Amino acid sequence: MTLATHVRILARGQGRARSMTMDEAFEAMTLMMREDADPHAVGAILMLMRMKGETAEEIAGFATAARAALPDFPAAPGLDWPSYAAGRSRGLPWFLLSARLVAAAGVPVLLHGWNSHQGAGASVREALAPLGIPQAASVADAARALEGSGIAYLPLEHFSPRIMALLSLRDALGLRSCVNTVCRMLNPGRAAAAVQGVFHPPYRELQSDAAHLMGLPRLTVLKGGGGEFEHHPAKDIATFGLRDGQSWTGLTGRPVDAHRRLADAPQDSPALAGLWDGTRPDPFARAIVTSTAALALDTAGISAPEDTAERLWEERAGVTA
Repeated sequence: MTLATHVRILARGQGRARSMTMDEAFEAMTLMMREDADPHAVGAILMLMRMKGETAEEIAGFATAARAALPDFPAAPGLDWPSYAAGRSRGLPWFLLSARLVAAAGVPVLLHGWNSHQGAGASVREALAPLGIPQAASVADAARALEGSGIAYLPLEHFSPRIMALLSLRDALGLRSCVNTVCRMLNPGRAAAAVQGVFHPPYRELQSDAAHLMGLPRLTVLKGGGGEFEHHPAKDIATFGLRDGQSWTGLTGRPVDAHRRLADAPQDSPALAGLWDGTRPDPFARAIVTSTAALALDTAGISAPEDTAERLWEERAGVTA
């Protein structure tokens, strides 16, 4: 079978074209993951899907095939945390501090990603070292970091150069493709729980439905800061996902009563480490961190997640909040 078969499914013409089934999408991505995949057919499939809109079956099939080609993790992390937002409309990556709190709760957190554009603040990767989050050079390196410190960031290009190449077709095509969504669904460590952020609200249900098809037990998806999994603490935000493999929806609540944007939090890079070590206190930024951590803790199955997040913040590295 060649990719031409899948191009025909999507492009037969009005009244005859249709979406792919999950099995057909799996076959298509299996072929696209090959280095000798025809670039014209790959581009045609990605752009045809963008024009019609992806279905949960297509995303699930693509993500399942892409993950099947990844290296095996020695042991599954406790929580999968993808970071693939473009970054144009966000400030500092406060969610990294949230991930540290989750790891402090005894839930190993695997962050992974690629961010092609950055906002006014520090990029995700620039912020890792000052916050004490190891950046792994390989799957084995990430596994060692998870065992040691309970948290690691694994760059996409280090665990799948081929998916990185498919994602980078944006430069040639001039448009983003469903590969961005597939990356969020990869869960390379095969964790039983995952958090995901989106920029466009319709993708919350799309990703939740795709995760259900893939058999993920626990998931929380929200429209977060710049498309990352990051909660606005002054808003009651709709959340979608899975609990024990069943579809689930909820509301986040409003930990603070304020009329502020995420961009109103400090924007200079040292503010991240300063908030963590207590030298740059900021109540709104703290609320971003703890409310995001509470959502992630709930996803991982930790009881009393809000109270746990606040306690972990008070106890972090011996710092007085």
